[in-house]
Amino acid sequence: MIVEKNKVVALSYELHVDDGETRKTFFESVSKEKPFYFLFGTGNILPKLEEAILGKSAGEGFEAFIDYENAYGDYDESKRVIVPKSNFKEDGKKQKELLKVGKVIPMQDDQGNQLRGEIIKIDYKGVHMDFNSPLAGLDLYFKGEIVSIREADPEEIDHGHVHGPGGHQH
Repeated sequence: MIVEKNKVVALSYELHVDDGETRKTFFESVSKEKPFYFLFGTGNILPKLEEAILGKSAGEGFEAFIDYENAYGDYDESKRVIVPKSNFKEDGKKQKELLKVGKVIPMQDDQGNQLRGEIIKIDYKGVHMDFNSPLAGLDLYFKGEIVSIREADPEEIDHGHVHGPGGHQH
């Protein structure tokens, strides 16, 4: 079986970033024992990474260099916003465990899009948040292996993501 549209693929990899200064700084690794699962061809991973693994079989290695324009784009200052502290209250009480610098909070915009916001400062103006990807502005270098490939279930294809172990739980 090969990596192609509507296959569930499991990857192990190391990701290094190139910020123009330190060159290939280690960012994260995903082991063969706990691989990253995704449904191929549904836009769940970077298109250039999909290109690098298309047609490969389980056990094959891969490498992909993805420049920032084809990864997460430039760092965008307009994605830094101040959110009123009142937005972090539940039942009229401040959620102290949420309001910590460095905390990453899943949020939604007014159109229902899922966002990931990192608290970068808290002051009298409100909660200063950064909604850029932590990989914005960085070139990426992936090196890894295809751990496994399987047919996707019809429900996974319909939902556009992997279910069960390593995937989304409904």
